[in-house]
Amino acid sequence: MRLVQFLSLTSLLLFPSCGKKPPAAAPAMPPAAVTFMPATAETVTITRELPGRIHAFRVAEVRARVSGIVLEKAIREGADVKAGDLLFKIDPAPLEAAKESAAAALARAEATLQSTKTRRARFVSLSGSTAISKQDTEDAESAEKVAAAELKAAAAALKSAELNLGYATVTAPISGRAGTAQVTEGALVGEGEATLLAVIQQLDPIHFDFTQSSRDMIALKRATDSGELSKVDPSKASATLLLDDGSEYQHPGKILFSEARVDGTTGMVTLRAEFPNADRLLLPGMFARIRVVQAVRENVVTVPQRAVTRLQGGMGSVLVVDDTNHAELKTITTGEVSGDKWVVRSGLEAGEKVIIEGHLKARPGSPVVPEPFTPTVTRAKPVAQAADKS
Repeated sequence: MRLVQFLSLTSLLLFPSCGKKPPAAAPAMPPAAVTFMPATAETVTITRELPGRIHAFRVAEVRARVSGIVLEKAIREGADVKAGDLLFKIDPAPLEAAKESAAAALARAEATLQSTKTRRARFVSLSGSTAISKQDTEDAESAEKVAAAELKAAAAALKSAELNLGYATVTAPISGRAGTAQVTEGALVGEGEATLLAVIQQLDPIHFDFTQSSRDMIALKRATDSGELSKVDPSKASATLLLDDGSEYQHPGKILFSEARVDGTTGMVTLRAEFPNADRLLLPGMFARIRVVQAVRENVVTVPQRAVTRLQGGMGSVLVVDDTNHAELKTITTGEVSGDKWVVRSGLEAGEKVIIEGHLKARPGSPVVPEPFTPTVTRAKPVAQAADKS
């Protein structure tokens, strides 16, 4: 019995020496490799993207100014016309007859005036004798004045007849794109109303009318008045047009003016911009958006958008590299967007090393291996140029 107990105890003492060795401790993770870019203090522009529609620079409604039958339709619908080009011809025969009648009336008035002048002169020469009364002399003078007035009326009637005859030839009042002709040969026009013949629109340059809320304009004005923002002269502010397909119009524009009233139903203010349109890409009625610089914020800290992570509640955060090459989490308040950067209102100082790449691997308080961030150079454009040359 004692021998069995001794062997059991001996086997228990020897058993642990026959088992596996305890596992070694896991190796520590190496520091994360990150790239950084210093937060910069710069001057940024405050831009707005606002909706609107394109309108012609000038619109001329060509109407009949005299009544008559259309003899010729010379307008080329949909084509560009120049000021003075022939569009329509109205039958001039009745107008020529009216001109000749007015010319005859003028000749008659001239003869009448000459006769009354001669009679008055004779009466004046005889006014000292008893053969002519004072009343006869005064009547002769009055007749001369009436004849002079009738001469002026006849001259005005002749001028009016000549103008009407000229209106029989309808020409383009402005240069632009001609629309659909509203009448054809044989149509009676101008009878009781100024009949619309065609519409011409000047398309170069082009106008873009857009709207902005009065609340937004008030906020911008208060910010500029307080010095928080620097005001930009609207006539010098650059404007970029964003077309309905999402593309950016290649020619910059300028702001012309802002309406001096607010629409009572929408609370919006209408503004107008002007863009060159030599290739006629922009047409009246098109919907588009405008990106316009309305103010400048000076000496503000900016950080790339890709480096900012949003926390619960909408606050932003970035990882920075401290003086000991450790990652440090900073909560920031962001403002406007400037290109691909956020304007930082608080939480970050200029010069701090913001982690751009590797911030998902780095942990706050852990060591990192920092290197300056180098933007990737795209080669899409040189390849396209080479393809164009081939």
